[in-house]
Amino acid sequence: QVQLVESGGGSVQAGGSLRLSCAASGYTYSVNLMGWFRQVPGKEREGVAAIQTNGIRYYADSVVGRFTISQDYAKNTVYLQMNSLKPEDTAMYYCAAKGYGGSWYQSRGYNYWGQGTQVTVSS
Repeated sequence: QVQLVESGGGSVQAGGSLRLSCAASGYTYSVNLMGWFRQVPGKEREGVAAIQTNGIRYYADSVVGRFTISQDYAKNTVYLQMNSLKPEDTAMYYCAAKGYGGSWYQSRGYNYWGQGTQVTVSS
């Protein structure tokens, strides 16, 4: 089992920044990819960004140039730096982890999920 704990959400005005953190524990050796997803009520969970253990990164088109995903191997922690935030970025953000195989942006392929952290961007 892998446990994921997110932190760093909050409320910010448009144009502001937030950094989300996701600390992983447990059988982290089984993890190849860690991702960030977001969801608003009534909509499907959307892939935002992901990073492989070899450092390869993936981003949704809507966040390219504004969000950066990174990882600290020593701390087993993945970060999502979010800059130039827009009201449409408002959502519950979830950290997720998976082994090998499948698309980074498909939520059904992830085995482990955090509890989520709320991000609210006001105009």
